[in-house]
Amino acid sequence: MRGDNEKQWNIFRLLTRTIFILLLAMSELKSSAEGAAYCTKDDRCVEPFKNLARYDHYRIYNVELATEEHVELFKKLEEQSDSLTFIGHAREVGQKLSILVAAHKVADLADLLEHYQVKHRILTYNFQEKIDKNYAAVLPAGTDLSKFDWYHYFHLETIYEWLESLAKKYPNLVTVLDIGSSTQGVSIKGVKISHNPANKGIFIESGIHAREWIAPAAATYLINQLLTSNEDSIKNLVKNYNWFIFPSINPDGYKYTFEHDRMWRKNRQLFGTARGVDLNRNYPDHWNSTGSSSDPTRYDFAGPSAGSEIETQRIIKFIEDNVQKEQIKAYLALHSYSQMIMFPYGYTKDRVENYDDLKELGQQATDAIKSLTGRDYVSGSIIETIYPSSGGSMDWAYAEHKIPIAYTFELRGPPDSQDMFILPAEEILPTSQEAFAAIKTIIEGATAKGYFK
Repeated sequence: MRGDNEKQWNIFRLLTRTIFILLLAMSELKSSAEGAAYCTKDDRCVEPFKNLARYDHYRIYNVELATEEHVELFKKLEEQSDSLTFIGHAREVGQKLSILVAAHKVADLADLLEHYQVKHRILTYNFQEKIDKNYAAVLPAGTDLSKFDWYHYFHLETIYEWLESLAKKYPNLVTVLDIGSSTQGVSIKGVKISHNPANKGIFIESGIHAREWIAPAAATYLINQLLTSNEDSIKNLVKNYNWFIFPSINPDGYKYTFEHDRMWRKNRQLFGTARGVDLNRNYPDHWNSTGSSSDPTRYDFAGPSAGSEIETQRIIKFIEDNVQKEQIKAYLALHSYSQMIMFPYGYTKDRVENYDDLKELGQQATDAIKSLTGRDYVSGSIIETIYPSSGGSMDWAYAEHKIPIAYTFELRGPPDSQDMFILPAEEILPTSQEAFAAIKTIIEGATAKGYFK
């Protein structure tokens, strides 16, 4: 009898285990099927999001590279450690770097800083607290559009719904543009604002780096100002130029920051066990020559080849198709952070043909911001102001298509920001106002110099 009971018990355990495995497999198949709805290729599925990445007790250090030894030390650290997130690369003596340090590496880094006598400050002691506050400022997907504002952050779906609502509200002025799908099949949408087809064009892209939430927010503010302002000078901007504004040209990455990892930067292309290309290193202009990586695990991975990514190809095609037809004379890119207004080039110190004009207009824009909010921005070429980089969209637009007014805006906060890319919601409106004031100043100044004739 005892043997029969044991046999029955073993059969029961086997059946129970089999049922559990089958249920688990069915659950995974269901998740895969849900992801597959967004796929353009079998290896490009959206993942079933379950958990948010955590940054509990991560610290932000700001270090000063006082010697060549320090420069070489931090170059090696960046190459060898996946627990340190560098904002910029160690390049030269006198440089300051911000580094996000994983909690389990804080003690090791502290010992290293003491040993090499590296002057430093701790800007943030628990990065997750800032992320939690940031997520708390996000209104849910499906929020009524009457609540769309510049005091909260919004899901991509809500931004797109808002764009569609503008086309209905201003049918003779606003056209929604869909330039194609992303890696994971999400539309890349923007708007054209036009009173007169004969006007010269201004192209604005934002959100190429997923974690820089303030960029899409500022882009929507620009759109709103152009459509609703009663100021004569702003009405003239709408009357005399055609505007092409795309709030998020990396929609997969932007969605991923809401659903999984607030600090994600790249797109969501798959490379073995690694994911993502830095789309602002993927353009076919001196591709992967400096300030980028060939390693798919790195945050500045330039991709397997120039222009390899679908998102890059969508923008390239749009500009190629419209730069002449729409007479696009300005290419503006919104980013964060560091409070900079930059122009070409990123890959060389050689000055562009209209360097003096771009420098002057950039300085006028920083002055406009200073007058508006008191914030200090700096202006110069990319390589002069922030760091060497190649394969950027702005450099490509300037060099390949001769778009003469080309700027990249690094919005709030300052270079030693305690928030990095996690800009508090209360700063959305003033930051957006700064961006608008700078763009308005540049366009008006460029017009006075004859660039829009």
